Amino acid sequence: MARVTIEDCLKNVDNRFALVHLAAKRVREVREGADFLVPSSKNEDVVTVLREIAANRIVVKKESEFDAE
Repeated sequence: MARVTIEDCLKNVDNRFALVHLAAKRVREVREGADFLVPSSKNEDVVTVLREIAANRIVVKKESEFDAE
């Protein structure tokens, strides 16, 4: 994937607000030492995280799934 777009990410996340929240949380995890789930090169952390989301490597649980547990 040469470029990652918001539209690529929105195929896997319900809306833009959830996308921003998910990306910010994942960037914090990476900066605290978590490994990337997709190959990263010279990209900034945010770009690589958006690539993870677009590649559907991060699963978002819906609120109803938490109630089932």
